[in-house]
Amino acid sequence: MDNRDDGVNDDRAPLLEVRGLTTEFAGARRAVRAVDGVGFDIGRGEILALAGESGSGKSVTALSILRLVPPPGRIVSGSVVFEGRDLLTLDEPALRRVRGARIGFVFQEPMTALNPAFTVGAQIAEALEVHGLATGPAARTRAVELLDVVRIPDAASRACDYPHQLSGGMRQRALIAAAIACRPPLVIADEPTTALDATVQADILDLLAAMRQDIGLSLLLITHDLGIVARVADRVAVMYAGRLVETGPATAVLASPKHPYTRGLLASIPGHIPGRRLEAIPGAVPDLAALPPGCAFAPRCPDRFDVCGGPRPDAYTVSPGHTARCFLYAGAER
Repeated sequence: MDNRDDGVNDDRAPLLEVRGLTTEFAGARRAVRAVDGVGFDIGRGEILALAGESGSGKSVTALSILRLVPPPGRIVSGSVVFEGRDLLTLDEPALRRVRGARIGFVFQEPMTALNPAFTVGAQIAEALEVHGLATGPAARTRAVELLDVVRIPDAASRACDYPHQLSGGMRQRALIAAAIACRPPLVIADEPTTALDATVQADILDLLAAMRQDIGLSLLLITHDLGIVARVADRVAVMYAGRLVETGPATAVLASPKHPYTRGLLASIPGHIPGRRLEAIPGAVPDLAALPPGCAFAPRCPDRFDVCGGPRPDAYTVSPGHTARCFLYAGAER
């Protein structure tokens, strides 16, 4: 069964194009802009990492793509074009046919994403049944096959387990199995390795990377860990206070970060430069309800100068495909 509806599929076009995405939450005095004019592309078979500190707007961006932002949040502007259609303009029935079938979602906390009252096999089978891909015994058989694909040992037995009977790593694998059940071309994974030990983290990341090779998966990976970016991402978009401040090929951004915020994140990674003490970014993430004028990072920035407090900086091209939203590069091409 084809769940693509009337979407236009052009292999030369990006699979996902996000433009000017802005999401606000109603506040006591004024609306708080958690996502502010965000834009990026994801190509077919590409892994894009959306990176930044907690509270930078990464998860809200991911939820906004599928219009899952909880009240009092609302998307106020922008476009999210997936397979040729703007998801922000679809009616709810059409959008439900995209969620799960064409875009899978791996939530950050599997114990809240999985229903404790049903076995993991039943929950994976339900995803297949909802989208008309399999029913009854066929759906249950496919659920076991998917658990085996995500490398859960003794998959047939584990399919009968409830979420609380699985380890954290196995629950995360079960979530991934549910997300890929309909073979969607795009999966959004929100901090998929949070709270897992280093060995299990590596296994999950290797699994996601292998799926790109095996089923042509594209992945939007939400993370605060630039070590994860280095391990699996093709490109990275660094986010701060709801805005993208640097984007580019992962190797270029990590080898030669241009925005002072990106440099600060890299300097705070243990072992990034052997023998050097860790360097913490001074200050704290700003209150989104009271952002400073100009560049939101300016109060914490070691390179700030007078112009940083004026208008917001544009995204300047610092090398092919690599941009930084910083006045240090104001002479570069916009």
